[in-house]
Amino acid sequence: MNYLSPPEYEQYGIETSTPEPWVGAASALMDAHCRRTTLMAQQYSERIRIAAGRNTVLLTFLPLVAVSPASSPLTLVRARYANPRRGEAPMPGVIEAAWAFFLLGTWAGIAAADCDFDPATGEVTLPMNIFGLGYNEAEFTYTAGVIAPPDELKFACAQIVKNAQATPALNVKAGTVERMKLQYFSDSLLDSSVRKLLAPYVAQRMH
Repeated sequence: MNYLSPPEYEQYGIETSTPEPWVGAASALMDAHCRRTTLMAQQYSERIRIAAGRNTVLLTFLPLVAVSPASSPLTLVRARYANPRRGEAPMPGVIEAAWAFFLLGTWAGIAAADCDFDPATGEVTLPMNIFGLGYNEAEFTYTAGVIAPPDELKFACAQIVKNAQATPALNVKAGTVERMKLQYFSDSLLDSSVRKLLAPYVAQRMH
């Protein structure tokens, strides 16, 4: 996916004669820097460990976005009940009741509407269950990315192209460009201004 279309070249500061493959290569470099296959909205699934005594997690890919007709970026959520250690039971009798209902160590579905989330940070807060038991692991299927490239992605793409045009070792007049060659110069092409523009889209961790 090219984050800049030919009619937009002049608006974002690059020559209208710029070969489209250069914009495509710059877009691919942006994806690689953000450690994802695309910055456009797509579905992800991941399993995350939850620290004892906490009910919040951070999802990997940002920003979270709901794609119509969905009303939430979270499409599937389930969590596994933790087995509390001695002295960690939320109230007397809870552990016994949990064992009676075969809850400890099992997975339970959670309604997406019951979860609080921050689209920008990817923080998701899980609701407490009726027994007050905690979770030790959760699975999420969610949508993250952008519906249409915002200005910061277009400016980042244009800046990479301009940086390439200013790099003598790159043949900017060529109609095509080897992405491996562009990757070799990524440290100079992805300058501080580009990295700042892409910071909100960089995957928080890789599993």
